[in-house]
Amino acid sequence: MVDKIFNTTANSLFDVAEVSVGQHYYWQIGDYSVHGQVLIVSWLVFGIIAVLSISGNKELKSIPEGLQNLTEYITEFIRDLAKTQIGEKDYVKWIPFLGTIFLFIFVSNWSGALIPWKVFELPNGELAAPTNDINTTVALALLTSTAYFYAGFSKKGLGYFKRYVSPAAFLLPINVLEDFTKPLSLSFRLFGNIIADELVVGVLVALVPLVVPIPIMLLGLFTSGIQALVFATLAAAYIGESVEDHH
Repeated sequence: MVDKIFNTTANSLFDVAEVSVGQHYYWQIGDYSVHGQVLIVSWLVFGIIAVLSISGNKELKSIPEGLQNLTEYITEFIRDLAKTQIGEKDYVKWIPFLGTIFLFIFVSNWSGALIPWKVFELPNGELAAPTNDINTTVALALLTSTAYFYAGFSKKGLGYFKRYVSPAAFLLPINVLEDFTKPLSLSFRLFGNIIADELVVGVLVALVPLVVPIPIMLLGLFTSGIQALVFATLAAAYIGESVEDHH
């Protein structure tokens, strides 16, 4: 009887662990199953970024025009963000990382808001913005965590651990817990905002398919850009925090 109750409880826990948002189009790679629809749209996002970057920088002019204006504006924007959050001494080498994170999230979010992915049919599941998948946002958050740990260790070595007992040793558990909650907050904030926006637009389109969803879609474009900015700003702030000198 006890074994039966235990097995029932264990099975229930496994069922809860398998809960996911929506259906997925799985690819089998060796012994692993991956979300195929996420990889498809991610490759498209990378392609868009690559085409815009190459097109805007293949014939540089002293007085920028066309796409060169756009690419230079984005570069200056990321440079200023990194300089503000990380500091003048260390910001330059982090511009490529922050720029990549910002552009990937921005283009991913806008692809979900602008492209009617439901038109393209898959054997199972449906195409959507990569940031609509919790695995993508967790991966981005873990990349950010790896970046700020690397930034701290590369600059301070083992002295990086002093930050955990600053300003007082009894704050050690709180400071350690903070490093675990940073990737959680980054990933769930981005995932929650993007999927909530897509669900709201989807429901409104189903109920009132013509005029009403348009303002919501425009608001979605705005919030999608804001989410990319928030993620990149927090990533830069965490890196800046790890490299700053504690006295």
